[in-house]
Amino acid sequence: MDERETVLSVRDIHVQFGGHVVLHELDLDVYRGEILGFVGASGTGKSVLLRTILGLTQKQKGCIKIFGRDVEKITEEERIQVDMRMGVLFQHGALFSALTVLENIQIPMREYLFLPKALMDELAMLKIELVGLSRSAAGKYPSELSGGMIKRAALARALALDPDIVFLDEPTSGLDPIGAAEFDDLIAKLRDTMGLTVYMVTHDLDSLFSVADRIAVLGGRKVCVAGSIDDMLQSEDAWVKSYFRGKRARRIDPPARLATAGAEV
Repeated sequence: MDERETVLSVRDIHVQFGGHVVLHELDLDVYRGEILGFVGASGTGKSVLLRTILGLTQKQKGCIKIFGRDVEKITEEERIQVDMRMGVLFQHGALFSALTVLENIQIPMREYLFLPKALMDELAMLKIELVGLSRSAAGKYPSELSGGMIKRAALARALALDPDIVFLDEPTSGLDPIGAAEFDDLIAKLRDTMGLTVYMVTHDLDSLFSVADRIAVLGGRKVCVAGSIDDMLQSEDAWVKSYFRGKRARRIDPPARLATAGAEV
């Protein structure tokens, strides 16, 4: 019997737009403290599922439980409490262009908390430093930031309320290999220091090998395979086999990669 605490439980989810069915009878669990990598071919519905979990896309059927609560059967006040325990990093950062980094990070605080400005400034600065940005980044606008800085600023906003679970949508897309590796390392360190649970939609094989504790694969409108990297490498599912063992797959085994990574730290 699996004794891990389930932070997110998705059951029998069905989502369609008009006559186009995107997700059907989809089940998924995310456990406390893990980094789950969620993958699938382009256009299969990875972002649709993420948006459905967050309540941004309407489902036609199914049950979503977050922290053990059915999100459709709780009061508005209880839903706010659940929302405060979640952080989201949208693809490309989705920072507000007219606001500084400091002001972007303070958006969740202003929405959910009643704090003096000085305290919000102090908390936002702590988040800026937490994600590896310099304090001087606080007064910059998104147009003045590099791609990597935008990702870190968006992550700081996702962490503004000290959430229990963070949702990351393609967090390393658009970053060079060094920047992507540094961001992966940051995610792993934050998980360990803050006790985060991480739901990460990604296409990045390096991220999956380096930081994902478990991987779920979306195919045929549902989660077709879920497990460790070793499970992915041994799977005979056609898409999984092509993705993890194809021409662009890694040429080293996970144990060797982990030993190399440990030597570099």
